[in-house]
Amino acid sequence: MSASGVNACVVSVGNELLFGETVDTNSAWMGRALASRGITIVRRYTVADLAEEIRHAVREASGLADLVIVSGGLGPTSDDITRPSVAELVGAPLEVDEVLLQRLRERFEACGYGELPALNVSQAEVPRGARILHNPRGTAPGLAMRFSDTWLVLLPGVPRELRAIFGGELSEFLELEFGDRTLSVSHRTVHTTGVPESRLAELIEAAFARAPAISELAPDVSVAYLPDLRGVDLRLTTRGLQAAAADAQLSHVLDRLEPVVEPWRFHATSGDIVESVSGALRSRRMRLATAESCTAGLIATRLTDLPGASEIFVGGVVAYENAVKQALLEVPEDMLVRHGAVSEAVAVQMATGVARSLAADVGVAVTGIAGPGGGTDEKPVGTVWLAVSGLGRPTSEHIRFVGDRQAVRERAAQAAFALLLRSLQPRP
Repeated sequence: MSASGVNACVVSVGNELLFGETVDTNSAWMGRALASRGITIVRRYTVADLAEEIRHAVREASGLADLVIVSGGLGPTSDDITRPSVAELVGAPLEVDEVLLQRLRERFEACGYGELPALNVSQAEVPRGARILHNPRGTAPGLAMRFSDTWLVLLPGVPRELRAIFGGELSEFLELEFGDRTLSVSHRTVHTTGVPESRLAELIEAAFARAPAISELAPDVSVAYLPDLRGVDLRLTTRGLQAAAADAQLSHVLDRLEPVVEPWRFHATSGDIVESVSGALRSRRMRLATAESCTAGLIATRLTDLPGASEIFVGGVVAYENAVKQALLEVPEDMLVRHGAVSEAVAVQMATGVARSLAADVGVAVTGIAGPGGGTDEKPVGTVWLAVSGLGRPTSEHIRFVGDRQAVRERAAQAAFALLLRSLQPRP
């Protein structure tokens, strides 16, 4: 148990999680939700639908944390054994809660299912003394009970149900039980793209080494690197500080790191560079067209995932065949012969041609070799050319990406957005 602050463990139950059939999004979501409340997750468990495995994980977790949240296994079928397993562990017999049972009956009737199935009656069984956390999205209620010095909370595994309970009665419960012990948490996130995690960390560590005052004036700031295929988020965090002190320390670190991250940084509340690109196009009252080969429409898809995309996006052309590049993007045949489809000249002409063909202000293009085949010694798998036209002299970029086919495509699309953003917002 923690002497100050609140520690938590999360136990995810389900064979489907271990088999890889289902991705455990609940744990990640709860990690963020608990952290925002000043509660620190110290360990996560994933266990099978086996009573002893569930009891072992909960028993061990209860010795580490003030709060243990178990998700999954609260349904009505035979493999849903979390409730009886935990009830046996805490020594609390299961008893039918008549109020809960009546709510289940009413829910089934309201949904037009008629009489409550016998299997669902088990979902009204509650360990003696447990607190019911009502589920507005489903039939499995959440449950909270004491086990030694630890609070155990059982939640359904269905994400929308878990989140509904968490955002409702569980939030109230956590505030009541732990509100006076949680540590305030403050974050600042810096979004970067186009720089490897190791290189970014190297540069930031060097900046700290050159300026010891960063650590001296901001001793409570921790730095975390959060990489994915689209870039690296730099997260700065303080715990246990008053708002003013947290803001001062975070601002101090950000000010010192700004010159380090500026070449790769983009500003987006959502964390998606498309938001930044869209804002830049709107501010210049420009509309965009896309020409894609290896990304096969991924750039256009990401643009149109953003609400209001019609204001800045005209349309796009997916040009896999050279004949399509010639017919729709005005790429000359002799250019394709001389340089090949994956080349700077072709990328620039694709960007220029799509802007002209679709009457857009700006064109962005990508052509490359995503793999797994098609590479040569001169142009290996992962070779990509990007280009932007319509903003003065066309700009282009050559990058060799590593990874499988999907990784190359994702990275190429992100790089296209980064090149476009740099072109729209020239740096001094």
